Amino acid sequence: MQFGIFTVSDVTTDPTTGTTPDDTQRVRDILTIAQHADQAGLDVFATGEHHNPPFVASSPTTMLGYLAGVTKDITLSTSTTLVTTNDPVRIAEEYAMLQVISGGRMDLMMGRGNTGPVYPWFGKDIRQGLNLAVENYALIRQLWENEVVNWQGQFRTPLQGFTSTPRPLDGVAPFVWHGSIRTPEIAEQAAYYGDGFFHNNIFWPIQHTEQMVGLYRQRYEHHGHGRADQAIVGLGGQFFARKNSQDAVDEFRPYFDNAPVYGHGPSMEDFTTQTPLTVGSPQQVIDRYATMKDHVGHYQRQLFLIDHAGLPLKTVLEQIDILAEDIVPELRRINESDRPEHVPSNPPTHLERVVAARASGTAGADHVAAVDEWTGASV
Repeated sequence: MQFGIFTVSDVTTDPTTGTTPDDTQRVRDILTIAQHADQAGLDVFATGEHHNPPFVASSPTTMLGYLAGVTKDITLSTSTTLVTTNDPVRIAEEYAMLQVISGGRMDLMMGRGNTGPVYPWFGKDIRQGLNLAVENYALIRQLWENEVVNWQGQFRTPLQGFTSTPRPLDGVAPFVWHGSIRTPEIAEQAAYYGDGFFHNNIFWPIQHTEQMVGLYRQRYEHHGHGRADQAIVGLGGQFFARKNSQDAVDEFRPYFDNAPVYGHGPSMEDFTTQTPLTVGSPQQVIDRYATMKDHVGHYQRQLFLIDHAGLPLKTVLEQIDILAEDIVPELRRINESDRPEHVPSNPPTHLERVVAARASGTAGADHVAAVDEWTGASV
């Protein structure tokens, strides 16, 4: 099972010192965090995409392309790529380039984001958000899978005899996750294509997560990609840990109380009861996250948000070490101890996808999107 971290790239004042990093420092700190995660042996580093203050991750491929050159083992991902407001041709090109640069050590998560004004900023209508997500991803798939594309849709100019470059590494497109918190249509989209589904449930009770993942699993099996329990699932999470649980509570409380998203709202105690946020000892984090599979089934990726709310870089690096040394080994042991043999432990690697594509004769070949047996239509 994969364990890693993701960043939302917020620039937030440290409430204990009054210090606020500038954008340059925050970007450089994120690069340091990603490299430290690689050195600590974590499996994944992922960055969000935002185009408004107080966030700085406006260009994920630039950041991940740099990290591909200075890291060794860690998988580089997004959390998320804005499929609705980016041009799908640019997404296809930029992530194929990242795939080539990283040697396949990457994947990406498609999502609609959580900032409504981003739509008019990029000339899009938020009321068409779902339709944009569906049409743009369908085009991205065609651009990756077919060398020459003739295409016409609703939201961008037609393509005639267009070839996206560079071509995907080894003729196999990057692995894609579809990220959604509350939209069943996105779970359906992930299931239709046989892609991964990532539920970033950091603000939601586990019962809601269970419903969304359950829908995705059911539809994954319906579309013929395998059994429901073989579907590729990822979850989000949050923690702050110290060896002594009370030390963790005391240290994290001012950051929680002043965080730009959930500060000045529910108490930290209420929030940790209602969401996956866990503040305490490493064992308390282990006990909490070991129960996730009881609700969503055996899953393949767990990412944690740990560099937010103004936490200083030194503290974030310490949290990475606690995660890698004290938490992940035990969580991995628990999750793998009773995983059925037919259920994947990890998302498919690039090499595994290449082997499967060559075995089926589809590597580098033009594809035609499958048609749903019930509706007679594509997604």
